[in-house]
Amino acid sequence: MTLIYGVDISKPVTPEMVRDALVECFYLAHCKDSGIITDASENENKTYCMDIIKKGFSDVGSSFDKPTKESLLKVIGYLVEFSKNFRDPSIVLANKESIMQLVNAIST
Repeated sequence: MTLIYGVDISKPVTPEMVRDALVECFYLAHCKDSGIITDASENENKTYCMDIIKKGFSDVGSSFDKPTKESLLKVIGYLVEFSKNFRDPSIVLANKESIMQLVNAIST
């Protein structure tokens, strides 16, 4: 069993599972581990990160609630560009590679 942000890639992977893993990844990298938001509660930080991801889906013309493989790829690109302003490029690339493993595992 190989878990990536809570998703077992040895089992069928859905776009919704990848979206949820993307939320977890972004929260961990952008909020929790980075210390960017230090005066907010954990729930507020998660909400802040979720809002950024929902904006990404909206900006690429896709649905957060009904993601597709294609929309996930666009949102990943959006978040990579967003994250370049805050994080070391090697960290951004490592997170992108992890999420791409999930995208590539999506059952069609």
